[in-house]
Amino acid sequence: MDKIKCPNCGQLVEITEALKGEIRQESQAELEKELRIKISEENKTEILDLKKTLEEKDKKVEEMREHELELREEKRKLEERGKELALEVGRKIDEERKKIEETVVKQAEEEHRLKDLEKEKKITDLTRALEDATRKAQQGSQQTQGEVLELDLEESLKTNFKEDEILPVAKGEEGADIRQVVKSPKGIFCGTILWEVKRTKTWQDKWLTKLKDDLRAEKANIPVIVTIAFPKEMKSAMELIDGVWVCGYELMIPLAILLRRNLLDVTYQKLVLAQKTGKADLLYDYITGHEFKQQVEALVETYQEMREQIAKERQVLEKSLWVREEQIKRLMSSTAQVYGSVQGLAGSAMPEVKGLELQELESGK
Repeated sequence: MDKIKCPNCGQLVEITEALKGEIRQESQAELEKELRIKISEENKTEILDLKKTLEEKDKKVEEMREHELELREEKRKLEERGKELALEVGRKIDEERKKIEETVVKQAEEEHRLKDLEKEKKITDLTRALEDATRKAQQGSQQTQGEVLELDLEESLKTNFKEDEILPVAKGEEGADIRQVVKSPKGIFCGTILWEVKRTKTWQDKWLTKLKDDLRAEKANIPVIVTIAFPKEMKSAMELIDGVWVCGYELMIPLAILLRRNLLDVTYQKLVLAQKTGKADLLYDYITGHEFKQQVEALVETYQEMREQIAKERQVLEKSLWVREEQIKRLMSSTAQVYGSVQGLAGSAMPEVKGLELQELESGK
């Protein structure tokens, strides 16, 4: 067999051996190559695994960093939120403290105001009590002065007219202050004079009406008011006003003398005519007497009051009727206008309404 030189050892070998060796080398090379490839692939896999592991670690590290950043951010936000909360709490505390201070101040002001009102009320009550006491004292003084004047008038009448009965009216009893029952020297009843004493500074017209009512209730003859305040229409210190004699204190006895003399004269004339008999004489005496006159005066006064009341009511009623008439006129006028508008649209088909023709004529005028 042919031999070939081995390229490695330089020995001559048979071709078969050479081929075997070459084949063996090639196999070994292929094995080495495969091994290298395998090793390379394994290394590559390990490297890839390592890379992957590193990447995962890097990713986890990055995630941890991001998480750390997020935690830091959350911590920062929490710190800022804590600061904001602290600031907000501080503000609320300040606001609450301010509200409490304002409430305390308002309560103090309210208490002070209530105390001021209480003081003002006490002052007002004391002032009112003082005014009431002063008024009562003045009234008491005026009442005392009036009582003194009544007592003086009573004593003066008793002193000057011993034949008469001087009867003072008790306090709280209806009627005038003093009744003077006039009697003749023989004790014959001649009439009654009613005396009313006034010691106020201002005249009041109601005194006249009140004394005339007392006169009629007691069937007395002459009413007299003794006063220090006079009506504006009086020209002197003694006048007859609306059927009542009004005089000053200094003229009460002279007036009493005149009035008493008049009653005595009237009684004397009645006694002279007393012998006359018959209904005509009795009727004449009644008509000419003071009682009939007072009754007629009462009727006349009532008639005048009724006429005044009727006049007032007539004015109110006429005004009300005028207002209603105007309302009725406006109502009818509006109704006629509405009917005319509808009739203009409906024409002859619109039925006639009785009573509106006259209203339309009046509206046309």
